[in-house]
Amino acid sequence: MKMLLILAGLGQIGLAFASLAVPRVLHWARDTKRMRPIVRQLFHTYAAYIWATNLLMGLLSCLHPEWLLDGAPLARAVAGYITLYWGARLLIQFFYYDRSIRPKGGQWIFAERSLVGLFTYLTAVYGFLTATGG
Repeated sequence: MKMLLILAGLGQIGLAFASLAVPRVLHWARDTKRMRPIVRQLFHTYAAYIWATNLLMGLLSCLHPEWLLDGAPLARAVAGYITLYWGARLLIQFFYYDRSIRPKGGQWIFAERSLVGLFTYLTAVYGFLTATGG
């Protein structure tokens, strides 16, 4: 289980760093210029919080997997939160995002499948940890 957590952590850290390209690839600067300043500021704030959350969950899992594996109520609660976080993100991918307007092409299909695979893996690893305590 320790190795599964470290791999989950690496996946989250990788996602955080890969997501730094999202604003450029999806033309956020162009699109957010149309927003009122307060909405644009909130958008950037929320994006920063999501980025930091992904990175910090990854660092926790990589640097201190034993903290999540000790079976303590707090460890299970943290694992449960991470399970809900990634499980919700997986559901959002299919039931909230308008997939009909996503970019076309093989690279985008690969990217989406990779994300879905990662979200599924993270939900399963942390869900198992939540259920069993390690």
